[in-house]
Amino acid sequence: MSLSMMGGFLLAVVVGAMVPGATTALVVRRSALHGPAAAVPVIAGVELGLFTWAFATAVGTAALVAVSEAAFLGLKIAGACVLVYLGIQAWRAARKDVVDELPQTAASRGRWRDAGAGLLTNLANPKVAVFTFAFYPQFVAAGPGIVHRTLLLALVQVVVDGSWFLLVAMMVGRIRGLFSRAKVRRVLERVTGTVLVALGLGVLAENG
Repeated sequence: MSLSMMGGFLLAVVVGAMVPGATTALVVRRSALHGPAAAVPVIAGVELGLFTWAFATAVGTAALVAVSEAAFLGLKIAGACVLVYLGIQAWRAARKDVVDELPQTAASRGRWRDAGAGLLTNLANPKVAVFTFAFYPQFVAAGPGIVHRTLLLALVQVVVDGSWFLLVAMMVGRIRGLFSRAKVRRVLERVTGTVLVALGLGVLAENG
């Protein structure tokens, strides 16, 4: 790959990472309520999902999803359900106003749950499937080694994407004291829940 193409790839993934969406909502919520470190499992899950779609693109699975109406519809419904579920969970948390401090075992389970939420948010997103299918072939020529070259670019994207979300988590963490107030926490949960449900319903409402 030429330097100009690599520059174009990096610019595209940076801009893509900065576009707000469900992942941003999850990272902001987790960091605001529990600190930047608590957002790391969410980010790890998201990036694993991103890398999985890149691998699927390299071997052709994403192409099947992109061209198969039934597969795309199924993925769209699954993605919408995941987002709506996460939104409802945030609303429920707002009503309960859960205390931040948790036993170590519960915190450990929470980290796995958060990682799973991040992973599902990306894996069940039809836009990510279609985007990777359309995006990577522009930078990876067909031929021997296409899988390895695609995965190499995917690693670059994961690093860029993950770095951006870590930066977001740290910036939100700097004002975490604001979210120590129960009223502010409830507002954050409600806003996050509303955004996630709206995104889920938006996925279902989209044509194509």
